[in-house]
Amino acid sequence: MSGSGEGGGFDGSGGPRHGTIVDRRPSGGGASGTVGSYVVRDDDDERYYNFDYRQIVTEGFRTIRTGEHVRFHISATSPGQAEFVIRLDQPDPAEYYR
Repeated sequence: MSGSGEGGGFDGSGGPRHGTIVDRRPSGGGASGTVGSYVVRDDDDERYYNFDYRQIVTEGFRTIRTGEHVRFHISATSPGQAEFVIRLDQPDPAEYYR
């Protein structure tokens, strides 16, 4: 597999992509030991890209749930990595306080 631009944006130059979060993998880091990495599946080419919470663009808690829809960019330096991940399905804040 090469970074030939196949699938539109595979080489990081194709602009924003849309996808669905399909997995969260805890890594045991962070103050509470729950920092993890995430996997997003591109809606167009069905490729999988990894990212960690630092790539989630938001105010407040940087968290995301499996099944959420996001917009992201593919890293130009690491083609298997997503960056600048923005949640498209904003949950009701009250759900987090139940």
